[in-house]
Amino acid sequence: MAYTSDYAAEEPSRASVDAMDGITVLEFGAPWCGHCQAAQPSLQRALTSREGLAHLKIEDGPGRPLGRSFQVKLWPTLVVLRDGAVVARLVRPAANEIEHELGRL
Repeated sequence: MAYTSDYAAEEPSRASVDAMDGITVLEFGAPWCGHCQAAQPSLQRALTSREGLAHLKIEDGPGRPLGRSFQVKLWPTLVVLRDGAVVARLVRPAANEIEHELGRL
């Protein structure tokens, strides 16, 4: 799986996210968020070209436990995991930051 355009219908549990193998990009945001919408073309370019990568788009907000467990405060926030461990965190990233961080992996 590479780029995912739709937010997940259900938020996964922290335990299931921590148990994921390989590289996973968690994207926290909201469909109505202007910053999130503006980031989509850059995210799509960066993620579509990556094989063996999972992208989970998580709608965040008050009372959403997964975002709180990663201390998400601004959108979009990208949390990059390798085998369940956080290896990078990007808050409102510029296009070049996304490419740079994913390129390091």
